[in-house]
Amino acid sequence: MDSAIIIGSGIAGIASALRLRAAGKDVSVFEANNYPGGKLHAFELEDYRFDAGPSLFTLPELVTELFELFNEKPTEFFQYHRKETVCNYFWEDGMRFTVNANREIFAKDAATKFGVDSKSLLAYLQKSEKKYELTSPIFLEKSLHKIGTYLSKDTLKALTQMWSLDIGTNLNSLNEKSISEPHLVQLFNRYATYNGSSPYLTTGIMSMIPHLELHKGTYFPVGGMHSITASLYQLALRHGIQFHFNQKVEEIIVKEGQAIGIKTKDNQHFADAIVSNMDIFSTYKKLLKDQKHPERTLQQERSSSAIIFYWGIKKQFAELDLHNILFSGNYRKEFEHIFDKKSLFEDPTIYINITSKELSSDAPNGKENWFVMINAPGDFGQNWDALVKQARQNIIDKVNRLLGVNLESLIEVEDILTPPLIEQRTGSYRGALYGAASNSKFAAFLRHPNFSSKIKGLYCSGGSVHPGGGIPLCLLSAKITSDLIISTS
Repeated sequence: MDSAIIIGSGIAGIASALRLRAAGKDVSVFEANNYPGGKLHAFELEDYRFDAGPSLFTLPELVTELFELFNEKPTEFFQYHRKETVCNYFWEDGMRFTVNANREIFAKDAATKFGVDSKSLLAYLQKSEKKYELTSPIFLEKSLHKIGTYLSKDTLKALTQMWSLDIGTNLNSLNEKSISEPHLVQLFNRYATYNGSSPYLTTGIMSMIPHLELHKGTYFPVGGMHSITASLYQLALRHGIQFHFNQKVEEIIVKEGQAIGIKTKDNQHFADAIVSNMDIFSTYKKLLKDQKHPERTLQQERSSSAIIFYWGIKKQFAELDLHNILFSGNYRKEFEHIFDKKSLFEDPTIYINITSKELSSDAPNGKENWFVMINAPGDFGQNWDALVKQARQNIIDKVNRLLGVNLESLIEVEDILTPPLIEQRTGSYRGALYGAASNSKFAAFLRHPNFSSKIKGLYCSGGSVHPGGGIPLCLLSAKITSDLIISTS
């Protein structure tokens, strides 16, 4: 295969394009919006700058290795630094806790703060590392839908230790058994939200996620999260990848079981390989209307979505850092509302991201740019005006309680993102942030593969397909997809 078309310029779309270009392919990217990056972009409100989408950066080597594919020195185009503080946590009972990025320090601090055994916490984190190391080569770095994956030494090693992965229990039950202290159980339950799932439903294998933060580290890119998109987009331009913005793809052209091109409003374009970086549901329902659809896959429960308030705040808060969480007083009810009632709980968990803590130019002097997010259900036709109004007041009331301020009087500028807007701008079905939810032990195997088994030459990358959502998994998705294409060339 000498040429490829990428549909969508989300982070996985750009990374797929780069990997295929590095392998000598002619690559063109078609994007419906007038900017690259999908969810990973930025905007300004008066004197405030905001990263619009993903706010957590881990595994930076997945970005830097894309520069190395072209023998470029990453530090000349993309810089970042490691955070010593992972997150500040606040509870309704007045408890506050700062998580240090060093797991030994974290365990010591938590033992002092919550009266638990530091050795037990370290044992939990060491088990988290073991799960990650066992499963990463299989579940994250290779296609689950190719027989060769199951014939490797890594797979055989993991299979012999399946008992240690806690697949048969949910994350909350595992955490209650392993940790027991309520504040810490809630803290570790939160990691289910990293793939848009419920800790009361998702499997205990998700306890491997803390390993990314408390061992591999969290980072902040110089220039903000959007600099990931910007630097990779410029890398792509330097190496001859063609981008076509404001070019909405209307159809993937299939002839005799082979994807041969795409159709836009004004033209047709042909290539040897077609890669959809669109949400997989939208890919089939909008671009492959006449083809047989994998209904079981498409009917999976969707991940949570979000309501995000972008606020310019005319005050600085010393007790806040880049990442901050104000926990719900009843976490179980919050997730019942999101997944069962398709509504919002009156006491939501609030995530506040403040990039001006790291990049002072993101807000005027003495002020802060607040990215305020609560987990929300997908769009099922709810009255979002009413839900947003309710959410806004509940968030303000909670911040006032836990931080002792009058927040309403501090908000200078505001913008709002809702599940319907997320779907409108990114094509994510129902506004789901991570495609399908991982609320079952079989979720990883039910995700759509990075290729079509029915249509030759059709591939898929991004957060709605294997291995999942979030920046690291999207970048791994691009690697799996491009390797599959290159291997068939």
